[in-house]
Amino acid sequence: METKPLRVKTVVISDVHLGTFDCKIREVNHFLKHTRCERLILNGDILDGWRLKKTGYWPKSHTRFVRIILKKLEKRDTDVIYLRGNHDDVLAKFLPIEFENLRIVEEFVHESARGKYLVLHGDVFDAITKNFVFLAYIGDWGYRVLMRLNRLYNQLRAWQGKEYYSLSKAVKARVKSAVSHVSNFETHIANLARHRGCVGVMCGHIHTAADKMLGDIHYLNSGDWVESLTAIVEHYDGRFEVIDFAHFRELYPLEEDPSEAESVAAGNELPAS
Repeated sequence: METKPLRVKTVVISDVHLGTFDCKIREVNHFLKHTRCERLILNGDILDGWRLKKTGYWPKSHTRFVRIILKKLEKRDTDVIYLRGNHDDVLAKFLPIEFENLRIVEEFVHESARGKYLVLHGDVFDAITKNFVFLAYIGDWGYRVLMRLNRLYNQLRAWQGKEYYSLSKAVKARVKSAVSHVSNFETHIANLARHRGCVGVMCGHIHTAADKMLGDIHYLNSGDWVESLTAIVEHYDGRFEVIDFAHFRELYPLEEDPSEAESVAAGNELPAS
């Protein structure tokens, strides 16, 4: 008997990074296929334009993601809000854009039972990303090197029968400057929400999922679909929750689908044919 999809009022995902090899496309597609919502918020860096224009890497599974979103728009009557991130900043030239129940915007105010939530990607508070683009690209290169090591490390773990382990998450959790950066980011974005008269904020960008109170501001970060594999959902009773895919797949097992396999060697980002 097929398991009924998870029905919630709102789903928020960010940092999918379509167009990169490290995007956990099979998992995010599975999550979206097994959820139903009135509103889907795509909170930035869904498409990774930085990598896409260099490699042209775009497998069929990434097209499948787009089709899932279109199906939600057309057949499920889902309200889709797409917010610009820093890796898909090419969209900034054309904002705002609105087609029926699809909106592409810089930021958004989400009305909830608890009050107003400011929704934005969050890169506006990253001084390096905003003011020193060349340093941001260097950081992106270093991150990709770390993720490549992460793939090799997890291949070894898989051969040993061990579960996936994120090296990059472990590094960020242990490096003092990274921890300080996350803390400063959260403080700044909470202050902005407070200034805008909102009770909370929903963001992404730093690939660190969170659900906590920062003073009187409810801070929610949807994490990413490269490392943490997390999303925010708003239940019909007004409650917000960060969903971890590791727990989600216990209720909705990830099917073995040969069509999902990509013809790309591990550790390489090659242009699509």
